[in-house]
Amino acid sequence: MEVITDQFSIATRGGSEILDITGQVASLLSRHRLREGNVTVFVIGSTASVTTTEFEPGLRKDIPEALNRIAPEGIRYHHDETWHDGNGHSHVRAAVLGPSLTIPFSNGAMLLGTWQQIVLIDSDNRPRQRTLIVQLIGK
Repeated sequence: MEVITDQFSIATRGGSEILDITGQVASLLSRHRLREGNVTVFVIGSTASVTTTEFEPGLRKDIPEALNRIAPEGIRYHHDETWHDGNGHSHVRAAVLGPSLTIPFSNGAMLLGTWQQIVLIDSDNRPRQRTLIVQLIGK
């Protein structure tokens, strides 16, 4: 069993922007030539998250709207009172979704559904440069 840790960076706009990162993860899996195992994708930072969804225009509107209902902007957050950075909602949204995702792979390919892509959701209130850690465990 091998453990390989790699990473890539991506620029984001914030505001619960959703970015398809499936290609970047698949590229790393291909580069390291493992055939069977699991890949974990983890975003560094407490205002972004990683999940799967169908990466299509309707959901790219629906998901931010749903997150705004769960943790709306413009209401009182204790975090904002402490740090005065206005992104308390961003932390709550990211905590609900989580910072990582594990996907099994077989024959060198991730076992994702036809309409299932790996996405980064940046909920911060400003643009960021996000670093994603990709850890491959397999043979």
